[in-house]
Amino acid sequence: MIQLTQKDKERYLNELIDLLKIPSISANSAYANDVHAAAQWVSTSLEKAGADSAKIEPTAGYPIVYGEKIIDPSLPTVLVYGHYDVQPPDPLELWDSPAFEPVIKTTDIHPEGAIFARGACDDKGQMYMHIKAFEWMIQNDQLSCNVKFMIEGEEEVGSDNLEAFIKTNKENLACDIILISDTGMISNAQPSITTGLRGLSYMEVTVTGPNRDLHSGLYGGAVANPINILAKMIAELQDDKNKITIPGFYDKVVTITDEERAEMAKAPFDLKEYIEAIDLGDIHGEEGYSTPERQSIRPTLDVNGIWGGYTGEGAKTVIASKAHAKISMRLVPNQDWEEIGQLFEKHFKAIAPKSVKVEVIAHHGGEPYVTPIDNIGYKAAHKAYATSFGVDPFPQRDGGSIPIVPLFEKVLGAKSVLMGFGLDSDAIHSPNEHFGLFNFYKGIETIPLFYKNFAELSKTVN
Repeated sequence: MIQLTQKDKERYLNELIDLLKIPSISANSAYANDVHAAAQWVSTSLEKAGADSAKIEPTAGYPIVYGEKIIDPSLPTVLVYGHYDVQPPDPLELWDSPAFEPVIKTTDIHPEGAIFARGACDDKGQMYMHIKAFEWMIQNDQLSCNVKFMIEGEEEVGSDNLEAFIKTNKENLACDIILISDTGMISNAQPSITTGLRGLSYMEVTVTGPNRDLHSGLYGGAVANPINILAKMIAELQDDKNKITIPGFYDKVVTITDEERAEMAKAPFDLKEYIEAIDLGDIHGEEGYSTPERQSIRPTLDVNGIWGGYTGEGAKTVIASKAHAKISMRLVPNQDWEEIGQLFEKHFKAIAPKSVKVEVIAHHGGEPYVTPIDNIGYKAAHKAYATSFGVDPFPQRDGGSIPIVPLFEKVLGAKSVLMGFGLDSDAIHSPNEHFGLFNFYKGIETIPLFYKNFAELSKTVN
């Protein structure tokens, strides 16, 4: 077992706090300088940790930080992927403390304390665990594999430029396994390893009625109201059993066997706690599936934002010229995000009345991904968690998406292992995002065990 000293813990945490203070919001160009500053910070950290080289590689968008430590070409190579960009912190008024002024607070789930800040869990805290574990292995002569780092700054906006970088640098990125910490686990007492990710197809729609905003008294009832129509169109996208109504949407969905569903059901899940944690009156979702199944093995459609007309203080009686919505669809194995986007566009335009015009824009997406549990990378991770936590981890499919993961395997020919240490309660993408100190330190202690196990298992297959 690896034990971090108190001095190490304090230093690692203070360094993470410095990184979290940088508002590296990739979705907002006003923060471009901060995104670049975060890239420089990560590059410098890799050099200090012991990388032979650390470079800031330019792309058509934000840069990718690449670093490596090659100790012996005959040893297996681990490629660590993460991202230094973060989601916008809005709505700011719902944060208990400023999003980029990290604070440590204790909670019922994190009695040892948690660090509250945007990016604490997604993904700065989890990404930085790998840099600190790497540093610890070098300082303690425990590094048993070659290591390469690829840390990007556009994950939260679709990783548009990462594919070109990977294809251009395919030889430099050659590896035996890809290690990622951008997911979660069941609880601090019961770890789990993510074995599947859903894909994503993200769309934006605009419904246009009159050529200008109109007086609702003079024109109300006589012309199409884009906001009313958009609301009706969105409502038509799902039926009364919460099944998506887009023709062809489910055609390629892989059916999970009863045996697989029974195996999934063995993972601890308390429905009452789930409902109470997010203050629900009751659960909601596709008929015929459990809550864990709905958020992992089934595709979904959700409105992520909707706007139009007057939303300021007081009243303004207008019929808006335009109404807008952002809609995301989470996808499961065999669903192609571009094909789903095309099916969505065709259907959405088909259900629009002639009284409005409809525009559909596909923003970004990614394919689903499943990690086989008989892979030595998974086995190495399983053994690492079992040693570190003292209990075997469960394999678990995740409802989220990391769009670039399927591309890694396609281009680099390497499997990905998703060693997440966050919790569902960490409020990623939401106000008051946080990451437990227990989780941060436990990640740093567990990662070196993965390297040790992977190096040993690699010998048995070579």
